[in-house]
Amino acid sequence: MSEFLEEVITPTETESRLVVIFKTASVVKVNARGLEPANEDVAPLQAVLDRHKASLTLLFGQDENRLRRDQADVLGASAEAGESPNPAEEFDADDTAPSNDGNIPDLASFYYVDGEVGNLESLAAELNQHDLVDAAYITPPTSQPLLLKSVTSPEDMEVPAITPNFTSRQIYLGPAPGGVDAKYAHTVPGGRGEGFRVGDVERGWRFTHEDLRVLQGGVISGTNAPDNSHGTAVCGVVSGDVNNIGILGIAPDSVFYGSSYVGNSVAAAIKAAADRLRSGDVILLEVHRPGPNTPNPPSGQKGYIAVEWWPEDFAAIRYAVNKGIVVVEAAGNGEENLNAAIYNTRPAGFPNSWRNPFNVLNPSSGAIIVGAGCPPPGTHGRNHGPDRSRLSFSNYGSRVDCQGWGREVTTTGYGDLQGGQSADLWYTDIFNGTSSASPMAVGVVLCVQGVRKKKNKLPLSSARYRTLLRQTGSPQQAGPGAPVSQRIGNRPDLRKLIPAALNLP
Repeated sequence: MSEFLEEVITPTETESRLVVIFKTASVVKVNARGLEPANEDVAPLQAVLDRHKASLTLLFGQDENRLRRDQADVLGASAEAGESPNPAEEFDADDTAPSNDGNIPDLASFYYVDGEVGNLESLAAELNQHDLVDAAYITPPTSQPLLLKSVTSPEDMEVPAITPNFTSRQIYLGPAPGGVDAKYAHTVPGGRGEGFRVGDVERGWRFTHEDLRVLQGGVISGTNAPDNSHGTAVCGVVSGDVNNIGILGIAPDSVFYGSSYVGNSVAAAIKAAADRLRSGDVILLEVHRPGPNTPNPPSGQKGYIAVEWWPEDFAAIRYAVNKGIVVVEAAGNGEENLNAAIYNTRPAGFPNSWRNPFNVLNPSSGAIIVGAGCPPPGTHGRNHGPDRSRLSFSNYGSRVDCQGWGREVTTTGYGDLQGGQSADLWYTDIFNGTSSASPMAVGVVLCVQGVRKKKNKLPLSSARYRTLLRQTGSPQQAGPGAPVSQRIGNRPDLRKLIPAALNLP
C-alpha cells in the first residue's frame, strides 16, 4: 500500500448536443437526403437546417417504425405481466417511493443535430419557432460523478508476485450499520446475484483486469474509452471475482456489461443496455451534468445533477423501467438541494409538457437515485464525518432514495493501493463520489433478485426497490453542516432487505 495525495477531478466531458423533439402527431421522418415529407410541409424546417449546415439523426436508433414497435412491445409486456412497474402516485412520505404513470415519451420523435454548426443556440431558437417542433434544446456535456483521484504514479510502484487479498479493507461488505452486509447475502442461496445482469452506462472499462475475468459481458454499445479506471472500479464494486486475491464484488455471480456514451449519447446508451437486458436486470447510470445552478465560470462539479432532468434521458429511463429493468442513478456531486425551486423552472427549449422529475409530486423516471454518505470513521485511518452523514459534495433531496459510501471504497482500478506497469493489476482504496455510492445499491439489488429467483419468485421492479430501500436499512445520520433533513436516505442492509423482499409476492 502506498502513501498518496488526492486532487479534485476536472470532469472529462463529452460535447454539448442539440436535441430536437418533434410533435408526435407530425410523424416526421429523416432519411439520408434530409427530412422526409409525410402529411406535413417540411420544406421550411429543412431550409433552417440547410442554412446552418446541419442535419438530423435519430437519437435512439436508425428507424422510426422499429423504435415505435420496440416501445409498443415494452408497454404490452408491462400490461401482460399484471403489475404495472409504475403504480399511481398517492403519497409523498419519505418511506414510500413515488413512481411514474406508465407512459413512455415517443422515442421515435427524438433527434440530435449533426454537422459543423457554428451557433447551436441560434439554431435551437429558430427550430423552436417551427410548428412541427415540440422542443429544441442544448444538452450540456456529460461526465462521471467521481470527485477525487490520487496523484500517485501507479507505474512507479513495486508489485508483489501475487496480489494480496484486500477484502479486509472492503468494510462496506460487512454487517450494518457500517456496511451493506453482502457477506450475509452470500450465505443465502442466490445471494451473490446469480442469474441477473447489469449494464453500466459510462465511458470505459478494463475487462482484462485480473480480478474481473469471470462473468464479464464486455461492451455492448459505444466506444470503450482508454481512460477506463472509473468503469473498472465500478465493475469491481458490483461483480469483482471470487478468488483469493484482490477484492470481492457485492454480487460476484452477476454478469457485468458496459454501455458507453462515448461516440454515442447517454440516452442511446441507456436504450442499448435496456434492449440487451431482461426484466429484473439492472442498469447503472454513472453520469451527471451541469444543471441550471452551475456557476459561471464553473467550479469543479458544483451544480452537477442527475441526468434524468433532461428529457431524452428521462425518456430512456422510462423505457428501461417499463421493460421491468431496475435503473440505479447517481445523484451527482453538485452539492445541490434537488428540492430547490430552480429545478421546477422549465429551461428554454424544453417541451411544454416537461415537469421537474426531482419533484416527487410530478411523474418520476422510476430510477433509484443514490446519494453519497460518509463511511465509518477510522476507515483506512481517515475520518470524513459521522457514519452515514451526507458528504458535502453529494446532492440531496426528497427524490434521493438511498445512500452508499462516497469515500474510501476499495476496488479495482486507479492503482493507489496497488500499481505496477500493468493496469490489469491496479487496485484503489479511495474510489469516491456518488460514483462509488451508486454501484453499492446495484450490488444490493442484484443480491436480492438472485435470492428471489432461487425461491421461484419473480424479480422486483424499480418501484418496489425504491420503497424497500426507503423502509429498511441503516438510517442517515446528521453531520456538521449536514442535517438529516438534507436527505440522502438509508444505507442498504441486506440482512433486513432480503426478508422484506421475500415477503412480497
